Amino acid sequence: MPAGRRALAGELPRPVGYVLGGGAAYGAVQVGMLEALAETDLAPDLVVGTSVGALNGALVAEDPVAAAHRLAHLWARLRGDDIFPGGVVARYRTLRTARGWLYDAEPLARVLLGTLRAQSFEQLALPFAACATDLLTGALVVQREGPLQPALLASAAIPGVFPWVQRDGRRLVDGFVVANVPVAQAVELGARSVVVLDCGVFGVSPQVRGTLVDVIVQTVIIMLRQQVVRDLAVARDVPVVYLPGAGPIASLAVDFGHTVELSAAAYEASRAFLAGLTVAGPGIYGGPPLVRDHPDLVGYLR
Repeated sequence: MPAGRRALAGELPRPVGYVLGGGAAYGAVQVGMLEALAETDLAPDLVVGTSVGALNGALVAEDPVAAAHRLAHLWARLRGDDIFPGGVVARYRTLRTARGWLYDAEPLARVLLGTLRAQSFEQLALPFAACATDLLTGALVVQREGPLQPALLASAAIPGVFPWVQRDGRRLVDGFVVANVPVAQAVELGARSVVVLDCGVFGVSPQVRGTLVDVIVQTVIIMLRQQVVRDLAVARDVPVVYLPGAGPIASLAVDFGHTVELSAAAYEASRAFLAGLTVAGPGIYGGPPLVRDHPDLVGYLR
C-alpha cells in the first residue's frame, strides 16, 4: 500500500459494499467522500445506488480506481441546465399538457453517455445494482443486469419531474420512494461490510413553517428517515461505516451551483472521520444525527 494511505480494509469483512444514496444536486457530496476513501485501502467489492447515487455508483463500479477523479471533473462542470433545461414559461406550458412529467430524460441521458463507457451491467468491473420503484405496485426493483442506461434513468426518474422508464414490463421511477439509501439491499446482495455514502441532508426539522413547500419537504424527509432507520437494522450482523456529509446544506437539491463547495466539505469531513476510524465488529460507525439520535438504533452505535 502506498505510504500515507490509511489501512482500513483489514478491519472490515469482505465483500465490502459501497452504498450511494439519492439526493439530486447533493450527489456532489459523494464525490468528496470517494476522494477521501481513495486515500485509504477500503476499496469496494460491490456497489449499490439509488437515484443520483446510482449514477455516481455506476462509474465507481466501472472504474473503482479512478472514479473519484472522473466524478470530480464531471461535477465541477455540471450545471442545472444540463439536467433541467428551459425556463419557467416552458415548465408552465408543460404543466398544462396531459403528460406526467416536467422534464424529458434526454439531457440526463446525454450526461450519462458522456461519462460512462460501459453499456451494460455485465461490462462493469464490479457487481452493481441500481434501485428503482415500480410505479404501479410500489415494489422495490433492484436492477442488476442488461442495458445500463435505461436502468440508471429509471433509478433517477423523480416522479413528476422525469418520465418513468418502461423496463421488463414494469413502469419504473426513482428508487428513493422505497430505498433512498439501500443498505439492506447491499447486504442481501452479499456485502459483509457496508460503507454508506449518503448525501447527509435528511434530518427532520423541529420547526416547520406553514407553507406548502415546507410541509411537502418535511413529509418527504420523514419518509426518507424512516427508510434509513429501518434498513440500518442490518448493523446487528455487519459493520456499517456511515460517512459524514457536508454539514448543513443551504442550497436547494436542484441547485447545481454549489457542487465544488459541497464536495470539498464532504472530503474534509470524511477524511477526518476515516483517520480516526477503528472498526471492531458489527454496528454503526459514524452517521448523521438521524442515526445517532434515533432510539431504535442506539444499541447498534459504535
